[in-house]
Amino acid sequence: MDESLNVFGKELEACSIDPMTGWRRDGCCNTDASDLGLHVVCCIVTDVFLDFLKEHGNDLIQAAPQFGFPGLKDGDPWCVCARSWKQAVDHGAACPVNLEATHLRALEIIPLEVLELHAL
Repeated sequence: MDESLNVFGKELEACSIDPMTGWRRDGCCNTDASDLGLHVVCCIVTDVFLDFLKEHGNDLIQAAPQFGFPGLKDGDPWCVCARSWKQAVDHGAACPVNLEATHLRALEIIPLEVLELHAL
């Protein structure tokens, strides 16, 4: 597993335990070599963001109990893929982010200045 640091180089805070999020379902936006999507951005999803993702082939609204996924609704915190969040930004559909709970590796895809514009 990659070191658990946030975008400020400090200890990564939890994103959500209800619903339980994270690539490793540990409540944090931790990542490792098997996380090809880089699920490292801790955000508070909005209906606009969820609809945008669904329109682009990533339905986070529909529950998938077989994968332990409850389905998301407006206001839920969740670790999302850095590229998906950046794509939403580019199309005016971004949702707020919790920078203290967003993994340092998000900076590989998204400049800190862009994340800060959407910080809680």
